[in-house]
Amino acid sequence: MVTYPNAHILDVAGPLEVLTGATLFLPEGISPYTIHLVAHSRGNVSTTSGLNLQAGQSFATAKRDIADIDTLIISGGHGTAEAMQDKALMDYVGHAAARAKRVVSICTGAMILAELGLLDGRRATTHWWWCPILGQRYPDVTIEPDAIFIRDGNIWTSAGVTAGMDLALALLEEDWGHDVALKVARYNVMYMMRPGGQTQFSANLIAQKAEDPRIGETLDHILANSVDDLTVASLASRAAMSERSFTRKFKEETGMTPAHYVEAARLQKARVELEQTDIPVEQIARQTGFGTAERMRRVFQRHLGISATDYRDRFRITIARTQEEHAP
Repeated sequence: MVTYPNAHILDVAGPLEVLTGATLFLPEGISPYTIHLVAHSRGNVSTTSGLNLQAGQSFATAKRDIADIDTLIISGGHGTAEAMQDKALMDYVGHAAARAKRVVSICTGAMILAELGLLDGRRATTHWWWCPILGQRYPDVTIEPDAIFIRDGNIWTSAGVTAGMDLALALLEEDWGHDVALKVARYNVMYMMRPGGQTQFSANLIAQKAEDPRIGETLDHILANSVDDLTVASLASRAAMSERSFTRKFKEETGMTPAHYVEAARLQKARVELEQTDIPVEQIARQTGFGTAERMRRVFQRHLGISATDYRDRFRITIARTQEEHAP
């Protein structure tokens, strides 16, 4: 596991906890993986949380002992841009990647792989916020912004933060089989394959990202008024822009078309209603702008892989259970 100052601690610890968790479900005496944490220097490595990691090897030392790497993992985090200026790190990753059986990036670690040319001609993903940047800087990489993780040949890339744990679970399944991976998933209270992609998490966050105040206000309006007739024409008029200019600027600011964002906003609002209320599905469809339960079902199926009714069955927080937990 390659790390650096201001890496996200969960990008490091999350995947490693999943992989080493197999120890609990393998015969006694079998150690599933030998883990090495590698950084610019041995010793403390600061993370964005303020906690320190303890690197056991420097890049210089690890580079001399590189033949036995099975899986090379590159962590992500706010320090990625600075890490890409670390010649020792980039030399080590390039050298190790050429010899590793698998090469894996967590979150923005994909930027390091892309800078080294390792993602050229491949499909890849990263944190949804960084997908447009990755695509602009490295046009030879095919970006899949909604993927939780991508495998292209021997290179694996993941979306942000907890998606690294999903990817690690897939590595575990490849190495030790479905049964072991399933037990580790249950132990960590994870899905073997979570429903949906990373766009399901991002409607509010995308609204915060917009720099153009006209687009930012439009995004806020969509989130607050999902039941309205949110056509491109009406939204462009609200922003005092031509439809063509509005559509172009909207996509520049968000990486999405207006229609895609409206659908994401409605989906997000419907998910909350399904999770937290007992309102009938047909009524939720009307209240969130889908119009009909059938249209909402198709959107849920397309984005999350399950129907709205199945989503409620899996994720609803029941009023009865809450009352029981707080009963005197």
